Amino acid sequence: MKHAEYAALDAVSMANLIERKEMSREEFIELAFERLEKVNAKINAITHTRKEKALEEAMEEQMSAFKGVPIVLKDAGQTIKDEPSTSGARLLQNNTASHTSNFVKGLYDAGFISIGRATSPEFGIKNITEPKLYGPTRNPWNTDYSPGGSSGGSAALVAAGVVPVAGASDGGGSIRIPASFTGLVGLKPTRGRTPVGPGTGRLGHGAAIEFVLAKTVRDVARSLDELQTFQPEAAFQVPLYESSYEQVMKDPYKEPLRIGFTATSPVGMRVSEDAKEAVYKTVKLLESFGFVVEEVEHQVDGVRLMEEYYLVNSGKIVSLIRLLEKQLKREITADDIEIETWLLYKAGLNVSAADFSDSIAFWDIAAEKMVRFHEKYDFFITPTTAFPAPEVGHFTHSEEKEQFLREEIERLEGKAQLDLIYDMFEPSLEYTPYTQLANLTGQPAISVPVHITKNGLPLGVQIMARKGEEHQLIRLAHILEQSPIWEGLKDKVLEL
Repeated sequence: MKHAEYAALDAVSMANLIERKEMSREEFIELAFERLEKVNAKINAITHTRKEKALEEAMEEQMSAFKGVPIVLKDAGQTIKDEPSTSGARLLQNNTASHTSNFVKGLYDAGFISIGRATSPEFGIKNITEPKLYGPTRNPWNTDYSPGGSSGGSAALVAAGVVPVAGASDGGGSIRIPASFTGLVGLKPTRGRTPVGPGTGRLGHGAAIEFVLAKTVRDVARSLDELQTFQPEAAFQVPLYESSYEQVMKDPYKEPLRIGFTATSPVGMRVSEDAKEAVYKTVKLLESFGFVVEEVEHQVDGVRLMEEYYLVNSGKIVSLIRLLEKQLKREITADDIEIETWLLYKAGLNVSAADFSDSIAFWDIAAEKMVRFHEKYDFFITPTTAFPAPEVGHFTHSEEKEQFLREEIERLEGKAQLDLIYDMFEPSLEYTPYTQLANLTGQPAISVPVHITKNGLPLGVQIMARKGEEHQLIRLAHILEQSPIWEGLKDKVLEL
């Protein structure tokens, strides 16, 4: 099989070839590494490889859904015991995992075989993937640009045709943002849908969930069929979907569904003409298919939502740093971690338990507002990102700016520190203001690639639905996948 043929296949196609004995698991592992060797010098998306182990695992007979299809894991949380796990952090550059995560066990039970680990920003904090430990990961569509984050390495490797599916996670858009920037399908499932823990059942206090990035809707559907779980130990649970996502994907809707949409920014910032066009042509197409379409306003105060998002994240970083200090048996300083992590840590030290509780309460208010919204509308459509991918380095602070931020966080107190956090992230927030809502409400949301800009970069639209209704999102995504607006992205093999 030629490299271009391999790079064009999705995971279901590979599994079918293995099942028919037209290709072996070992051959696909070899092809994945050949493709990786060809492209990785240009995209810098891998932190660790495991070819010998992958080939050894490929020798075992696979009765599962994906039959031994190669995958990469995100280098943040998706651990294999005794193998490297750095979370993009210089502090952890020599760290090895003490256990195999439940999510990775789920991937292996589904029939995937890991060939290595994909880059992520330090502790998955940013919407780009430019950790100081590894350097910037680059977008296969144009290597001057970023693939986004925090699952940027995973997105780059799928878009470049190294693997058809990659492990990812999403605590504020980290699946959907890179999907938009690299022309992939990115589903954030309902809170509690996929494996966590035991012992780590509150990923991002309920904002974060682990899943995959993929080329095709059917890969997403089959992956969700295999990975959905009802886990008694988990803090958040959702009833299992009793049908098959892959089967229901092709079922027609029995009646016209209602769509509310907007192309305005929830935080009052600019939105590119490309992002607006992506939304307008999507809803126009769906209206022609019989959907009831109506322009709406944002239901939740986006600025307040982000303020509470940053507040809770600052508390989460304090907890993480304390854990690392215990493990390393020393104090962690500003020289150990990147500026965003340090500022969140310093601000989090001054967040009270009452403030934290009030913030989580606002998440619940936002969830209630979206429940009311979905009493009228089945879907909420927005841009996934307000702009196509930024250039590499666009959001990187100069040394002078980093020094200013370090001094300023020491000078300020209380809310003023959190205001500084907001200001620090404001340039990147302008690019990605849409995705955090679904994380805080717990709803499922999917980014689908429907647009290519004049300079050749992909851009997605985001569709949100009620909790537990991933099947509705997958159906709608499949409709769009078969439509003309997806044509420029289907079966595309990027030449690097």
